[in-house]
Amino acid sequence: MKKRLIIIAVVLIIAAGAFFVIQNNAKKDIGSAFQTEDAERGSLTATVGATGTVRSNQSALLNWQASGTVESIAVSVGDIVDQNQVLASLENTSLSQNIILAEADLVSAEKTLDDLLKSGTAAAQARITLRDAEEDLESAQNYREYLNDPYEYDTIIYKDTRWGRIPQIKTVKMEEADDGTKEVAIQDLALAQAKYDDAARAWEAVAEGPNKADVAAAQARVDAASATLNLARIAAPFEGTITQIEIMPGDQVSAGTSAFRLDDFSKLLVDVELSEIDINSVELGQMVSLSFDAILEKEYVGKVIEVGRIGENVQGVINFTVTVELSDADELVRPGMTAAVNIVVKEIEDVLLVPNKAVRLVDGDRVVYLLTDGFPEMVVVRLGASADGMSVLVSDNIEEGALIILNPPSEGAFSDGPPGGPPGGH
Repeated sequence: MKKRLIIIAVVLIIAAGAFFVIQNNAKKDIGSAFQTEDAERGSLTATVGATGTVRSNQSALLNWQASGTVESIAVSVGDIVDQNQVLASLENTSLSQNIILAEADLVSAEKTLDDLLKSGTAAAQARITLRDAEEDLESAQNYREYLNDPYEYDTIIYKDTRWGRIPQIKTVKMEEADDGTKEVAIQDLALAQAKYDDAARAWEAVAEGPNKADVAAAQARVDAASATLNLARIAAPFEGTITQIEIMPGDQVSAGTSAFRLDDFSKLLVDVELSEIDINSVELGQMVSLSFDAILEKEYVGKVIEVGRIGENVQGVINFTVTVELSDADELVRPGMTAAVNIVVKEIEDVLLVPNKAVRLVDGDRVVYLLTDGFPEMVVVRLGASADGMSVLVSDNIEEGALIILNPPSEGAFSDGPPGGPPGGH
């Protein structure tokens, strides 16, 4: 009997061991079927992406403004030129008469302007004229006053005697002038006053320098002659690099003939079109990453320098133009290249992140599955910003280090529960 009990106990022990081995193997089989990733804290960078074409900071197509024969070309493709530097000119003998005569007009206009700005003759003459007018006015005023009332005055006369010419004092009495004499004096006084007023205004106009209106008129004549002469040459409107030349010495050209292309490479810019959904998240100064199909394994950085205020309807979609400036452009980046642009619109640091591919939608809730004791456990979560395949975990029901299943089961896959009990709770 005792021996029988021992046999039964051994059998029970063996059966229990077999059960636990089977149970553990089942857990291992289930757990090994999932790919997992630890829930970790990190930073999330949200971006808005688009594509655009690189362009120079400023570009100009330079055309001839007059007809003639090209005399000389002073630059080559790739040359860096200064603002107003002459790039090419036409032969004088091939120009129209008005352009040739403009050179003489320019010399005359420049002399007139120089005289106005540097000569003191006009101011000195105006001062003398004012002084003379003031003296004439004073004399006219005194004479008019003398005519109002009779008066007496003493004068010296000489009387001939046998002893010679002897001086004597004689009192002279002036009678009141008649109306005709007074009227003439009044008219003379009015004329003297008018001349004085004119002289005073002329002096005021030149007292502090040349007359501004005269200077402006002289400068306009200089500018007009210069503009006419400039029709015979092409000058750089800004500092930049010659990127295209379409003429040769001896060519016959006419107004509108294309000659040069000039580009300012001091900045390289990319214009991208963003939808109305994304535009309000873009601001001046935001950092940008750029990549090019033509430049492999290299990424460039930039920043937003302009955000469009007016949208444009393109086939029913409202787009806004955003301009990005490259901060570290090198000789590999060229205008015309296509750039993939990612604008960093938000940066969140030290947050718990969840892979987007681990998230499922169950009964309208977002859920993730955790691998707990070898079995998947469904957890309802609240997520925040998302970028680069990751989302911020807003809810606090998942701890750092938890195993998140990347290939979770479909809804209801474990409704009957794994061996040994029901699935984990929410």
